[in-house]
Amino acid sequence: MSFAYKRILLVGATAGIGAAFADKLVLEGAKVIAVGRRQERLDAFVQKHGQEKASGVRYDVNDRAGQDAFVEGIVKQYPDLDCVFLNPGVQNIHRLTRPAEVDLDAFHQEMSTNFSRLVDLSIKFLPHLQQKSFPTALVFTGTNLAIIPAMHAPAYSASKAALNAYIMCLRRQNVASSTKIIEIWPPLVQTEIHDYLGPERGRAMGMPVDEFVEKAWSQLAAGSDQVIVGPVLQEDKYMAVVEGRRELFESLSNIVAANFQM
Repeated sequence: MSFAYKRILLVGATAGIGAAFADKLVLEGAKVIAVGRRQERLDAFVQKHGQEKASGVRYDVNDRAGQDAFVEGIVKQYPDLDCVFLNPGVQNIHRLTRPAEVDLDAFHQEMSTNFSRLVDLSIKFLPHLQQKSFPTALVFTGTNLAIIPAMHAPAYSASKAALNAYIMCLRRQNVASSTKIIEIWPPLVQTEIHDYLGPERGRAMGMPVDEFVEKAWSQLAAGSDQVIVGPVLQEDKYMAVVEGRRELFESLSNIVAANFQM
């Protein structure tokens, strides 16, 4: 099995799941445009794989003023772009038991980074993908916490729940499009995202990132549009919730589609 897409823009590629997927995609034969804030890591990625297979573009997803220039620059430089993989994410503890101490700016910034900026980029890139004469894809990194939130991470959980709802609507409204909408749900994975717990502790929690990528890869290569790896709770009950929810969503969508032209 192989991934159907060969020129992939991976936003959020300098650490954790994004970096591991960037390496995996190159090893599987794709050409990867890595995007992130840390130039030294982008340079290391290109040096590791070579300029024929890898390139790097420095961009911060929260730079809204530079968003249009970033998108236009990518689609102009890489006319064979067939997949945009949106992976950025941040996670922090917000102690709602101490409301006077909650940093609302940080809370909303986390929501923005994990949700609003991914919406922006998907909407900006989608017209360019849809006009291609070949199949294309938008890939999002979500989380199992989109369904069962983590109590200590309300902003992260809420942002990913919002992202999942958006992706479901995006996929259904574009069901006739040649652009496939894919969502990946990781479990707890050993990455820098948990550094708020201290790097030694945070990066030891969960599934090793390479193990996660291999498990997700088998589903991606098989063509799944909803890649779910290792739910944190009882798998049978969790999957029943996920599958039942999607079935109800499709039923509601059929009713809506009969009454509204999208």
